[in-house]
Amino acid sequence: MADLLFRTIDIIDGTGAPRYRGDVLVDRGRIAEIAGPGAIPGADRIVDGGEDLVLAPGFIDMHAHSDLHLLTEPEHFPKLSQGITTEVIGQDGLSYAPIDDAALAVLRRQIAGWNGNPADLDFSWRTVAEYLDRLDQGITPNAAYLVPQGTLRLMVVGAEKRPATPEEIQRMRELLADSLAEGAVGMSSGLTYTPGMYADTAELAALCEVVAAAGGYYAPHTRSYGAGALNAYAEMIDLARTTGCALHLTHATLNFGENRGRAPEFLAMIDAALADGHDVTLDTYPYLPGSTTLSALLPSWAMSGGPDAALARIADESTRIRIALDVNLHGSDGCHGVTVDWETIQISGVGNTALDEYVGRTVAEIAADRDMPPVEVFFDLLTRDQLATTILQHVGHEENVRAIMRHSRHMGGSDALLVGDRPHPRAWGTFPRYLGHYVRELGLLDLEDCVNHLTGRPAQRLRLRDRGLVKPGYAADLVVFNPRTITDTATFENPKQQAHGIRHVLVNGEFALEDGKATGVRAGRALRMDPARKETR
Repeated sequence: MADLLFRTIDIIDGTGAPRYRGDVLVDRGRIAEIAGPGAIPGADRIVDGGEDLVLAPGFIDMHAHSDLHLLTEPEHFPKLSQGITTEVIGQDGLSYAPIDDAALAVLRRQIAGWNGNPADLDFSWRTVAEYLDRLDQGITPNAAYLVPQGTLRLMVVGAEKRPATPEEIQRMRELLADSLAEGAVGMSSGLTYTPGMYADTAELAALCEVVAAAGGYYAPHTRSYGAGALNAYAEMIDLARTTGCALHLTHATLNFGENRGRAPEFLAMIDAALADGHDVTLDTYPYLPGSTTLSALLPSWAMSGGPDAALARIADESTRIRIALDVNLHGSDGCHGVTVDWETIQISGVGNTALDEYVGRTVAEIAADRDMPPVEVFFDLLTRDQLATTILQHVGHEENVRAIMRHSRHMGGSDALLVGDRPHPRAWGTFPRYLGHYVRELGLLDLEDCVNHLTGRPAQRLRLRDRGLVKPGYAADLVVFNPRTITDTATFENPKQQAHGIRHVLVNGEFALEDGKATGVRAGRALRMDPARKETR
């Protein structure tokens, strides 16, 4: 007898088609059969749908920063409790594979604010294949991996701000090709983060050619989401045009005062590229503030050479003055070309527990209490926390968020940092917020369309052969929720709160969340792209 039967339940299949009522049979990790209500006689276990629940494909988080959290906290409850069954990691051009000893030492410090820097974690992998094998030892959701362009540059060129030589570009191409052959689904960049931001367009094009040949996609964090944001998007779209590489514009926002109301201009650029036959998609999170590290606000020249070099510059009085001029008067490229408004910079997490009192407060508030200029608080926190401080940046615009999420090529991505005492609430609430606030409360999307944004569309982007839909033969990555009650409860003041309305989550046919509680079952695995077949499974 089959393992599990969902009997007489509303089914939203992930294609965008209207829901329908039926039975879904799961056996040996896959959807074995779908039939009319009551048509399937039985199974080892039967779950009745009733009048309140719907069954949908598990949600796919197109932008996750869980690269270490999957290993250190394998239950992965913040994401599991949202209904997420697959995450795409290796984002923003900085992650841990491929890697060598020297680059790993730099990265563990540089992105401690994203992922922590656990002293007891075994970082013995060096290749993408070895990292994916490590994930296969036991994780809750599935995970797909992007090769981080900044890490490639750190390994081959170093942390300095300079052009790559032809020989260095060729070596990065070789490392990228090997990583794609080992199962990565594409490449990411962080073009406001060092050292990836030091690459010029020609260097990026040389790498995108390799990604295109393997059938992967390019996911850039562009050079600006503030001043010059539209030009930054245009650069990425031109890369897609010239290299033939599929393009996925990750956390595709338009922030800061310069961009209020400009989403239609951005979407027109996307539509023009699509009309010309180019493969362009995008993801967003359904919130206004962004989240990053405090050190990301530094100008790129100040970060050249890595964390130790940056801290030395901060310690030098004359160099501090130059940094202060960039962040306060000229506009730091690390802050998207705009001057830093310290009232919008809220501390969300620290690595040094002696700084816990500042979590939840803005830099402007701290400066007022300490009777010192905000930029000096900035320098003090960077120094005492060794660049590990994370922040929320309150700079978004609701009209842009709504316009972008309605686009036909839009998908969901949490961009969630899971470290710190007060992380962005998107770490716990992104997908329920789409379905509760924007679907049920605002009616911005209908339910079936939104589920398609969160499941079927990203599955196509990832070239997933047998996930993202409720369909016979597909992997049983499934979520059962109540569309009348699904609600994000995480707030900026109290972000670590489980969403309401999600009853069950299955990963590869196993209950990872049952009746709203984690089961401890780790049925997830690494999803690997096969370049020969141009598909991921």
